[in-house]
Amino acid sequence: MLRPSFASGTLIAVCLAVASCTTADPTVYSGLASAPQLRPNTQDQTGRTPYRYKGPVDWRSYSKIIVDPVSVYGGPDSQFVKIADTDKSLLAAYMQQQFVEKLGARFAIATAPGPGTLRLHLTLTGAKTTTPVLGPFTHIDVGGGVYNTVQSARGREGSMTGSVNYAVELYDASTSRLLLAYVTKQYPNALNIGASFSSLEASKIGIRKGAEALLAEIK
Repeated sequence: MLRPSFASGTLIAVCLAVASCTTADPTVYSGLASAPQLRPNTQDQTGRTPYRYKGPVDWRSYSKIIVDPVSVYGGPDSQFVKIADTDKSLLAAYMQQQFVEKLGARFAIATAPGPGTLRLHLTLTGAKTTTPVLGPFTHIDVGGGVYNTVQSARGREGSMTGSVNYAVELYDASTSRLLLAYVTKQYPNALNIGASFSSLEASKIGIRKGAEALLAEIK
């Protein structure tokens, strides 16, 4: 019989060797309206936001924003990993609520196009839940702790922890001119053990971080 420490280390080694530990970086999803404009993001070293587009824009000229209902991507190149449709809908609703709340700190939330108004369209393109038992275990095990410490320093996701992939498309509401677009993967810090105790908590943390990142960019 394996001693606990040896069994633990073996389990971690196996876990970290399989592809399901982390999800693939976002791609240029073919079904996005902005797909032709997206280009490799050479400023991103983490793989978190590998493709983006930004046109000439002065964010100070905008004071209102329309937030479209979040779409759930149904293309064959989606990146949902064993996510039930009910969980997709839950994450989409949570994304809608968080982006409205965060952006409402800077912009008046509008319902119709007009001067000085942005229109935001969000598309949930993928998600992965935290692996039950193994998610929290890899945060407290010695081997998993070392791996997650390295991942944290690199700005990458932790082992067996959930994440969320989505696309941002931001338009001038009056002209429908695309101002900003990107695809991104968001997730908690790899050392955030609290994010590993609920299957969807890591994805929700990723959504909150993503809303804060967008607000910081267009303030």
